[in-house]
Amino acid sequence: MLLLISPDSVEEALDCAKAAEHLDIVDVKKPDEGSLGANFPWVIREIRAAVPADKPVSATVGDVPYKPGTVAQAALGAVVSGATYIKVGLYGCTTPDQAIEVMRGVVRAVKDYRPDAFVVASGYADAHRVGCVNPLALPDIAHRSGSDAAMLDTAVKDGTRLFDHVPPESCAEFVRRAHEAGLLAALAGSVRTADLGELARIGTDIIGVRGAVCEGGDRNAGRIRPELVAAFRAEMDRHVQEHAAAAAG
Repeated sequence: MLLLISPDSVEEALDCAKAAEHLDIVDVKKPDEGSLGANFPWVIREIRAAVPADKPVSATVGDVPYKPGTVAQAALGAVVSGATYIKVGLYGCTTPDQAIEVMRGVVRAVKDYRPDAFVVASGYADAHRVGCVNPLALPDIAHRSGSDAAMLDTAVKDGTRLFDHVPPESCAEFVRRAHEAGLLAALAGSVRTADLGELARIGTDIIGVRGAVCEGGDRNAGRIRPELVAAFRAEMDRHVQEHAAAAAG
């Protein structure tokens, strides 16, 4: 499993850089603008410069509306600013067709500029609370639009977590559908260390966290701490190794 950590400032990105050996992807977002809130282009550039060159930088382009042209331009802005993983929160898309249209525009805009960029179609485990597309539709949306990965997060940050809305067996179905389509499967949404055993068991490719590696577990008021990143990674690797050993046995 790959570990994606989401700083919201250059200062936090520097803390991530101190823990670079323990993470795989640095994800730029702006939590006060939503679950997948977009940060400024200059922040993406500064974070790209602050973290080791071998660590890819991801950028969210927002909890986006159903406005394909607007979203395509935003995605292009993120990749021009230095991100190589582009995440789109399909917040305003109420049907799979709308989501596919948005993501096709993103894929073309991003890959025309940088063919090796990685596009992530992101939905929400608590889609029923905000009226967007069903979580289990995301793998097909990602596949049909030419995206590289499907991701689930939570839209409403009120203390509820990924598994509160999509239980582990449904997440396993999400991962299975993504893998059958040749995609990576990413899961996030107030993920804690207690969830890592299930996430390893169901074959998750990427885990996205913020609150779990912030002071006090607070994604908004807390700051990412390198020692918390290291501890989370150690626990994640332990579960992956235990699952691999059990599967081999």
